[in-house]
Amino acid sequence: MIMMTVNIICVGKLKEAYWRDACAEYSKRLGAFCKFSIIELDESRLPSSPSDLQIQKALDEEGTKILAKCSGRIIALCIEGKELSSEKLSDKISSFANGGASQINFIIGSSFGLSEKVKAAADLRLSMSPMTFPHQLARVMLCEQIYRAFSITAGTRYHK
Repeated sequence: MIMMTVNIICVGKLKEAYWRDACAEYSKRLGAFCKFSIIELDESRLPSSPSDLQIQKALDEEGTKILAKCSGRIIALCIEGKELSSEKLSDKISSFANGGASQINFIIGSSFGLSEKVKAAADLRLSMSPMTFPHQLARVMLCEQIYRAFSITAGTRYHK
């Protein structure tokens, strides 16, 4: 059986070591279930008070870079996305795998979100919560939920 590839493609870098350490721990754990990687893309440079047009241009540039890194299924994290339980996310990942997908890409945009072209290309728009989280925390939470999803599928004791 071919091991699935799971990527988190995100705009921006983790600045604090504790966020990087948390992601590294889940990355290590995920190695038992899939080929996991985090692909960081540079955020577009914007002035301190950007106009709507400048924001849109930046999102479009970031969207082009994001989509260039994607092959396989795309799950875009966005506020208007669907909220799923951990079990339902596990089911979705399994259904992609059972449907022949060898790669799943989870997309986290910049602080201004994601371009419409990335959302349109997504197989699933996913919202983690109606609450707003810092991007660094959202990345750690996503790593944990991906690990939990694979643990659920594998029937391990991690998910109680």
